[in-house]
Amino acid sequence: MDLDRDRSRQDLINELRILRQETARFESLAGQLVEMERQLGSLRRQLDERCREVEAECAEKTRNVKALQLAELIIDNSPAILFRRLAAEEPKLRRMVYVSPNISRFGYTAEEFLSGRIMYRDIVYPEDSERTLREIQAYARENAEEYTQIYRIVTRQGEVRWVEDRTSVVEDAETGVRYNQGIVIDIHRRKEAEEHLRRSEEKYRRIVETAGEGFLLMDETLKIVDVNKAYCRMVDYTHSELIGKSPLDKATEEYRQFTSTKRDDPLSDEYRQFETDLIARNGRSVPVLIHGNVLRDDTGAIVGNMAFVTDMTEHKKAMTLAGEVQRNLLPQQNPLVDGLDVAGRNVSCDEIGGDYFDFLWSASVPENQFTVVVGDISGHGVDSALLMTTARAFLRMRASQPGTTTDIITAMNRHLVEDVHETGRFMTMFYLTFHEDRGSIEWVRAGHEPAWIYDPDQDRFEELKGPGLALGIDDKYIYRPSRKTDLKKGQVIVVGTDGIWEGHNTAGEMFGKRRFQEIIRQNAASSAETILNKVFQEQARFTQGTRTGDDLTLVIIKLTQ
Repeated sequence: MDLDRDRSRQDLINELRILRQETARFESLAGQLVEMERQLGSLRRQLDERCREVEAECAEKTRNVKALQLAELIIDNSPAILFRRLAAEEPKLRRMVYVSPNISRFGYTAEEFLSGRIMYRDIVYPEDSERTLREIQAYARENAEEYTQIYRIVTRQGEVRWVEDRTSVVEDAETGVRYNQGIVIDIHRRKEAEEHLRRSEEKYRRIVETAGEGFLLMDETLKIVDVNKAYCRMVDYTHSELIGKSPLDKATEEYRQFTSTKRDDPLSDEYRQFETDLIARNGRSVPVLIHGNVLRDDTGAIVGNMAFVTDMTEHKKAMTLAGEVQRNLLPQQNPLVDGLDVAGRNVSCDEIGGDYFDFLWSASVPENQFTVVVGDISGHGVDSALLMTTARAFLRMRASQPGTTTDIITAMNRHLVEDVHETGRFMTMFYLTFHEDRGSIEWVRAGHEPAWIYDPDQDRFEELKGPGLALGIDDKYIYRPSRKTDLKKGQVIVVGTDGIWEGHNTAGEMFGKRRFQEIIRQNAASSAETILNKVFQEQARFTQGTRTGDDLTLVIIKLTQ
């Protein structure tokens, strides 16, 4: 029994040792399992990180593929063909190693060039082949890294097209092989446009050179950059003598003074038309008519000016003669009339004008009634002058016949309606009659500016108003006179046209009626001629440096009894 008990204890001890060994082994396995789990976690993290890297790489590759596809699409639809060829000295060794597929726009395939079945020089237009070869050899001797050539190629269909070849010389860093690479651009439409432009320029240059009018091309500072033969003949200077000069250098002092008063560019208007005088080499004054334009680029910036210049010498001679004839129709001297001191003057803004004044009375009976007429035809120039002449002739004829003021002006209106109804022209008139006693007047104001009576005793201006439509508008209109009595010695009556008080100075300020009346006031004690002279002197001084745009007419009547 003791033996059995001893064996059982030994078995228990053995089993305990085995259990301890198994426990130790399990603990070791557990440690290994923990380490394996740690390694597995590390592997998972590495896998996740690699997956993210792969996803990023895939996304990048996708973007690159799309970019490449887009680039290929752009290239396929582009006039620029990409190429790379060996930079060999011998032309036959300059084989293509790359050419973009859009070479098909010329009817060829990239494979034909890459395989060597077609050399690029084979498609160069024969007349350009030797030239392009010489240019390439010259660039090579100069060690040019980049160069551009323009030449023609022949498509597979036999069409000849212009191209621009932009080539760079590159060297492979690993192999040391040199290549020519770049782009070939189809510029055929551009060359056609340039050729069309060249022919147009040549045609227009021939027109300008053979034109009878002078032509000036100026930069933005008004310096001459080109001029035709007609202008050179006009001023008697050579082409080279005029280049770089300003046309103002050959202008009269009057025109230089006019332009110097302008703060901005005197030719700043987009289109301008004006008359002036040029000074020829021999000092001769050449009257000219100038049509000018501002030249602008695509952005609207001013890049120059151009002008056509017409020699007006013969025209001016004819107009001067016409002006002399017209002036001879106006009173040549002031009338001598009992009880009145009268002075009148007309100054046309051109050689001939549309203003009119006249004195109607019997010189043999100066104590009879006396009439002053002042008229203004709409506009000025030849047509206005002709209408004024017609109106004067009819008025003088009708006034010499029996009839009242109403009869005379109404008849004249009907006559003018027949002459000007279709033209849109008309005439304003102030018709003023002094009765024999000089103490009373009557007048018709046919659309004209009112006259004034200045009374120096009361220092007061009174307007001679009254109803009346301009002449030449309504042939059924009846004109009624207005009347005034109790005139007295020393009073001054003024009848004029609006060109006097509507004149402007260089600042744009109008001469104005107040300034005009002040001159009358200050000189009322003087003679009619003196008052007249003072008005014209002050008006000319005020408007100095500007061009008169309207005719000036003024009549001064001073009562002397």
